[in-house]
Amino acid sequence: MSTKKSAAAAPTSSSKVEVRIGITDSPRELTIELSNTADDIEASVAQALSAGSHISFTDERGRRLIVPAAKVGFVEVSARSERKVGFGTN
Repeated sequence: MSTKKSAAAAPTSSSKVEVRIGITDSPRELTIELSNTADDIEASVAQALSAGSHISFTDERGRRLIVPAAKVGFVEVSARSERKVGFGTN
């Protein structure tokens, strides 16, 4: 019986995506976890930026994040990494 985890688990449709948004003239970044796909997030950001309106996301707890498109410095979308527990050197 092996206790090692598989090297890389393929992302599933229920995996969470972490979105970081950099705001111009602000040293802090906004971070939100969403269950949307990265393609859906990219499409909504691109649409908001081209329309000059705002970017809006709602997380699983119902919290809303609304940022004016003119203030967006960058948007980073990445798969949420699994936190490792223990002292293994996997």
